[in-house]
Amino acid sequence: MIRVTIYKKNDEIVGFKSEGHAGYDSSGKDIICAAVSTLVINTINSIELLTDDKDKYEVNEDENNALIEFRLTTDKPSRETCVLLKALELGLSGVRLGNKKFLRILFEEV
Repeated sequence: MIRVTIYKKNDEIVGFKSEGHAGYDSSGKDIICAAVSTLVINTINSIELLTDDKDKYEVNEDENNALIEFRLTTDKPSRETCVLLKALELGLSGVRLGNKKFLRILFEEV
């Protein structure tokens, strides 16, 4: 199962952590892993290329427990970054709709 923790501060998303594998299908054929990976990586790339907000992230592609953790280091995120992070939450929620066995979304106040 993939576990995504969305970090919030004062009701704004300030980061996230995605860990695990969906187990929907074998490696290279797992559409749940592909969907989550695409959403997460696109969000990170978009924030880095389209905004001036600062961030840090960690990636571990271990086949037993994949991990991507992303956190903003900017005190007050831009409107664009807030929209991109909210779009990530919306996209992940859409993937989870029919796939609750393979994707869990948690929220953590930081």
